[in-house]
Amino acid sequence: MIYGYLRASTFEQDATRAKAYLQRFADEHQVTVAKYFIENASGRDFDRPVLNQLIEIAKSGDTILVEQLDRLTRLSTDDWEKLKSKLVRSGISIVALDIPTSYQLLKKSDSVTDELTSIILKKINELLFDVLAAIASKDYEDRRRRQAEGIEKAKRDGKYKGKQQTQGTIEKCLKANEYIATNGLSQLKACKLAGISISTWRRFNKTRK
Repeated sequence: MIYGYLRASTFEQDATRAKAYLQRFADEHQVTVAKYFIENASGRDFDRPVLNQLIEIAKSGDTILVEQLDRLTRLSTDDWEKLKSKLVRSGISIVALDIPTSYQLLKKSDSVTDELTSIILKKINELLFDVLAAIASKDYEDRRRRQAEGIEKAKRDGKYKGKQQTQGTIEKCLKANEYIATNGLSQLKACKLAGISISTWRRFNKTRK
């Protein structure tokens, strides 16, 4: 079985954005994606419910298809090693569109030679995954550091206004308010229906007062 995994960091981002790319890739390689697992969570989080569910459902020999390796992980080195060990123990392969050598893992071995080739490719890919996982983690840390430095400078210059919400986020918050006022939904249900986190909704309403 091949399973697609789609992730976005926040509810304000569209986690399904890359689904068309994965489907096109699957069609080109004449394979079928049995199911797509979609999650809004930080790649820095080790404990991701949807990813955990996927790993539990997948069996040895199955494949997880991702757009880029950073959709699967921006984990610290220690957490990445734990996740990788979990995948290896489960016998699950990872195919990432940004790692062409991983495409070979879509092909099933039908001879001893092919099996040996598959083992070699898996080891090569493990090394590539380790390198790219480290790069993804460093990129995350660098962006957070630059953001913190920028905020600190803006505070010193008296120009810091806090994180500004996008027009799309504002519209979702207004929609949640409408659900609450018109349909009498709870804050949590209204936010979920509008596709916004309750913390973002509360921050939006706080700024309006």
